[in-house]
Amino acid sequence: MGRRLVQHINPEGLTKNPAFSQAVVVTGPAKTIYVGGQDAVDGSGNIVGEGDIGRQTEQVLKNIQTALEAAGADLADVVKWNVYVVEGQPLQPGFEAFQKVWGKRPNPPAITAAIVTGLARPEFLVEMDAIAVVVE
Repeated sequence: MGRRLVQHINPEGLTKNPAFSQAVVVTGPAKTIYVGGQDAVDGSGNIVGEGDIGRQTEQVLKNIQTALEAAGADLADVVKWNVYVVEGQPLQPGFEAFQKVWGKRPNPPAITAAIVTGLARPEFLVEMDAIAVVVE
């Protein structure tokens, strides 16, 4: 059996936090990237789009893309999304922001969506994590 490697990635452009990694890459016959839950925070730690789920979704996806790129992947490599939306938020603006970024890529990933009572900070309206696989 080949050697497996686990790499934790905290790329420039994303906030640093000792409580979590922005992405974790597991390499074997294929490379699997686990992107931790992303909120609408820019690389300086500022909340983007306070009160606007559409703008927050755009920032969340930007953060996911940054983590994926640092791990040698992109959105087309995502095989699984988990989406958490705060109860009472309109889903359409977030869905529109997602569709704008995802576009017409084939083979959309599996998705789990959950309505939650709150996230890590009261300003956060949406959070997403992702799993991507790159065949090497």
